[in-house]
Amino acid sequence: MPLSLRYLQLDVFPASPGGGNPLGVVFATPHLAAAQMQRMARWLNIVETTFVLPPADAGADYRLRIFMPHTEIPFAGHPTIGSAHAVLDCGFARARDGQLIQQCGAGLLPIRVEGEGATRELFVRAPGARVVREGDDDASLRAALGFQALGALAPALVDGGRRWWIAEFADEADVRTWQPNHAAIKALARADACMGLCVFARCKNPDYDLVVRAFPAGAGIVEDPASGAANGLIAAYIAQAEPDGKLARGYRVSQGREMDHDAALTARIDADGSVWVGGRTRTIIDGTIQFE
Repeated sequence: MPLSLRYLQLDVFPASPGGGNPLGVVFATPHLAAAQMQRMARWLNIVETTFVLPPADAGADYRLRIFMPHTEIPFAGHPTIGSAHAVLDCGFARARDGQLIQQCGAGLLPIRVEGEGATRELFVRAPGARVVREGDDDASLRAALGFQALGALAPALVDGGRRWWIAEFADEADVRTWQPNHAAIKALARADACMGLCVFARCKNPDYDLVVRAFPAGAGIVEDPASGAANGLIAAYIAQAEPDGKLARGYRVSQGREMDHDAALTARIDADGSVWVGGRTRTIIDGTIQFE
């Protein structure tokens, strides 16, 4: 007999309607098997589909499982923010003292809830990050970057929930107009068992402070329109490298315009170095999914 489950499709981090990253959210039942979740995610074929479940830990408000079309992953930023939006809107859980606690493969993650309705913003505390290595003398990295002029910070391989190479370009135009070597980025992801390469530049635009582009070739994705986890790693690296710098307590990000999206994310950095990444979410579809 087909399952009939509540299903939402969301636009996560949109600066303008349809500008963010799509997400499917299924309100699952505890007996739903991982193989069934994977089949649904494969059929939906969205970059990520999440399954909301009752928490197994008394300290959590809900449990989340995150699936790409071909595999389950422990954590990602935009699925976390979008799922928290769905949980609140559907009444699955309520914020306590302005906060939700999500249980997922990365552990218990707090999510700050700010505002209500269409203006509500959600922020997840990113898993702790560490620099695995830095510098541009890695042959695979140099092949991926080509002859691109770099910015103030050295490229770095950073690990925190997900693992990314991140590189600062000299200016915004360099990021916006860059024509990446996707085969070289895929080779870089394979060589270092990471998601791929995320590039950024500092901006003078009054609406945002950084422009970001993310190329998660390690996950089989050419370019991502809005990357919560990658932006969390960039923020952690900036906070560590420039503790007294202009961006050390947070900044605004523009992402996705090069692929006809328009996403807006905000990074906040606490005095203790904790990184919070978030923004708004819009519900696009609200209905049911029926699946064997």
